[in-house]
Amino acid sequence: MTTTPKRLGLKERYAMMTRGLGWETSYQPMDKVFPYDQFEGIRIHDWDRWEDPFRLTMDAYWKFQGEKEKKLYAIIDAFQQNNGQFNVSDPRYLNTLKLFLTGVSPLEYAAHRGYAMAGRSLRGVGARVACQMQSIDELRHCQTQFHTISHFNKYFHGLHDPQHMHDRVWYLSVPKSYFEDAMSAGPFEFITAISFSFEYVLTNLLFMPFMSGAAYNGDMATVTFGFSAQSDESRHMTLGLEVVKFILEQDPDNVPIVQKWVDKWFWRGYRLLTLVAMMMDYMLPKRVMSWQEAWEMYFEKNGGALFQDLARYGIRMPKYHEVATKEKSRLSHEAWAIFNNYGHAANINVWVPQPDEMTWLSEKYPETFDRLYRPRFEWLAQQERQGKRWFNNTLPMLCQTCQIPMAFTEPDDPTKICYRESTYHGMKHHFCSDGCKDIFDGEPEKYVQAWLPVHQIYQGNCFPEGTDPTVEGFNPLAAVLQYYHIEPGVDSGEFNSSPDRANWERWTGQDLQPKAA
Repeated sequence: MTTTPKRLGLKERYAMMTRGLGWETSYQPMDKVFPYDQFEGIRIHDWDRWEDPFRLTMDAYWKFQGEKEKKLYAIIDAFQQNNGQFNVSDPRYLNTLKLFLTGVSPLEYAAHRGYAMAGRSLRGVGARVACQMQSIDELRHCQTQFHTISHFNKYFHGLHDPQHMHDRVWYLSVPKSYFEDAMSAGPFEFITAISFSFEYVLTNLLFMPFMSGAAYNGDMATVTFGFSAQSDESRHMTLGLEVVKFILEQDPDNVPIVQKWVDKWFWRGYRLLTLVAMMMDYMLPKRVMSWQEAWEMYFEKNGGALFQDLARYGIRMPKYHEVATKEKSRLSHEAWAIFNNYGHAANINVWVPQPDEMTWLSEKYPETFDRLYRPRFEWLAQQERQGKRWFNNTLPMLCQTCQIPMAFTEPDDPTKICYRESTYHGMKHHFCSDGCKDIFDGEPEKYVQAWLPVHQIYQGNCFPEGTDPTVEGFNPLAAVLQYYHIEPGVDSGEFNSSPDRANWERWTGQDLQPKAA
């Protein structure tokens, strides 16, 4: 009598294709082959308890992603052939793509490298396969974003050298330092920082505003790469939660370590999202929702439910989450004020909100906008009408941790700038918040090495090679912008006097006069 072999279930088949790839080393001890998965203090007793929620095999992965690629590039090709760049709502919208391309897309590539590093460092085979999958995902995201947005580079300025700018432009040190901080940590902290704290807790506050903003403003090419990446992001989010639960279930001594990382990376991620808050409230000609509404939906509601679930493991809400909630009605306004101060030295154009936009801001922020921020923007608009568009030609003090100019206000007093400081080895270091000061105080030997753009400019390290700053008439700002690959007044500065506005009106016949309230 012949019997048909029992078919393996998905879980068993996945286990054979992953766990069976590992082995115990013989001529070198395992601790020497994997030296980095123990020095952080995390204790793992049973790697086989690692659960990959999606259990994709490599064969299935390539087929799945290949189908998405076909659809994505078909839509991008159609967008280009039909001159979709002229269907966006307003050329000011293109500045959100400059922000994304220089501030987010290079982070996807950094994540690709980071997960490759983490996969090599973890001795559990399931963890290594998961890291491999996510590393490939992140590389794909970077490529599709560059391919999609590169089309706009044919028509608009400031998109021509994103990777170079990411490594040099002052405000882009904020996202760059975030990933360099994570990649210079151990593998467990890296995964907690990126897979959990950012991908699970905060990623909706990054991707949803950009993609929905693109849809509202007629940029269907960007919406398409967002949709193409979203199934990957859902897998990353689920993996992030599973990683943290796995670590917490392995040993009770892991709990305080993970809590410290959650506190740190929540605050670092929140400070990074300052750029997104500004984009949502000020850079989208057609707005989807306010930053305050997004914070309430994606963090206070969804994040609150998440941490209620994690409470049974001993994990509480991140430290200073209540400060972030206090700042939700003013974060974007303070950020756009920074860029209106220093927009002549950034790779985006800036502008004063139009009358109808200030009406929208008043409705969304009735307790703060008219009282605290409208007068500033009305003064800037008056200066511009008089031909005296104002930019700040001095350099700001930067926070040693998040590297944002020190312009945030006290949690309980929006009229007073928040300053904190610590002394380490006789040197005084400055911070924009208690959260950034706490992070520095926990690892001062790491953060004293931060590459702060303002310090580097003053030291003469941000000039093109061969520059002689002693020559008569030397203009340091012009030299710095040359080092950034930014053409003054074209890639940067006031939008209303920019070539992008003039070209748009010439191409489309659309008059971009400010709209009445």
